[in-house]
Amino acid sequence: MSDLPVVGRAARLDRALAELLGQAPELEAAAVVSFDGLAMASALPAGMDEDRVAAMSAALLSLGEKAAHGLGRGDLSQVYVEGETGTVFLISCDDEAVLVAVAAAGAKAGLMLFEVRRAAGAIAEVLRVEHPVEEPAPSPDAVAQ
Repeated sequence: MSDLPVVGRAARLDRALAELLGQAPELEAAAVVSFDGLAMASALPAGMDEDRVAAMSAALLSLGEKAAHGLGRGDLSQVYVEGETGTVFLISCDDEAVLVAVAAAGAKAGLMLFEVRRAAGAIAEVLRVEHPVEEPAPSPDAVAQ
């Protein structure tokens, strides 16, 4: 047996969000949200409601997907919303979830997108369900020999 601690998915998601916020101090908040609007993990400041962030993010993503397809732009890869006090990035974590990141005003969009995309890849890896390869049970004839 290994002496390494078993780290669950929730802890790995929390770690990925902490790494993202550590790499990009201009990011004020981040969350991993399911496509149906439920928070899976978050690192949000006080006063930012996790359920509300999750629901709004899912709604924005859904609308963005409809717009991309309706305008013949193919599959949606990201949503970028810029306001007067900052920017919100929504990046797909493959087909597993959405990474929401909120940046302060003046943050360099290119650098933020780079960091958020990198984190989205790491989060997708955490969320992918690995199916163990099962070996077939030996046949009774093979066991008798």
